[in-house]
Amino acid sequence: MIIFLRHAQAENNTKRILAGRTEGVPLTKTGIQQAEQISEYLKPLDISAIYSSPIERAKHTAEIVTKNSVIDVELDDRLTEIHMGKFTRMNYDDMFAKYGNIFLKFYENDPVIAEHEVETFPNVQKRIIDMVDHVIKKHNNENVILVTHMDPIKSMLANVMDLKPKTLFELIIANASFTILTEQERKFSLSAINAMNIDRYQQIW
Repeated sequence: MIIFLRHAQAENNTKRILAGRTEGVPLTKTGIQQAEQISEYLKPLDISAIYSSPIERAKHTAEIVTKNSVIDVELDDRLTEIHMGKFTRMNYDDMFAKYGNIFLKFYENDPVIAEHEVETFPNVQKRIIDMVDHVIKKHNNENVILVTHMDPIKSMLANVMDLKPKTLFELIIANASFTILTEQERKFSLSAINAMNIDRYQQIW
C-alpha cells in the first residue's frame, strides 16, 4: 500500500494563512495529539519505509508517527508543500477578496497562478507521480508512508480518479488523515480517504 499522510494541524491551519514553504510554522498542541492518535493506526501494519516532506509541520508529524519504530524518516523534496509565490503568508479571506477563488484557479491552471510565481498544479502532479514511481520501484508490494500536504495528495487523487477542478476545490483532506492507494501493474485503486479517528469526523476542517 501507498499510504499518504497529511501533516497534523499546524499554526497556518488555525490562522488561515498560506504558509507555503515558510519556515517556523509548527504543529499546534492539537496537531501533536492528532499525530500521536493516527500513529496507533499503523501498529498492525508492516511498514517498510516512511518518506516525508522537508517542511517542519510534515517532518514533525513523521517523527511523531515513527517515534516507537526502528524506521528512519527519509526527507524528499518531491513531497514538499506548494511554493505559494506572492501569496505566501497571505490570509485566505484577504486573498479571496482581492483575487477571487485562487484555489479553484490553481486547479484550473489559470495563468494568474504562474503570474504570481505560484507552483502550478501540473508541476505538483509531475513530482508526486515521480515520487510514487520511485516507491513502486524500490518498495514493490510493500507498505510505505508518504507524509506530505493537502495539494500533493489531491494531485495524486486527480490522477487516479480523474477529478475535475471544482471537485478538487471542494475536496478537503483532513490534517493527520490517511489516503491509501493500492497498486498492481501500474493500476491504482483508492482504498481509503480521510481515514482517522471516528471522533474527528464531525470537526470543522
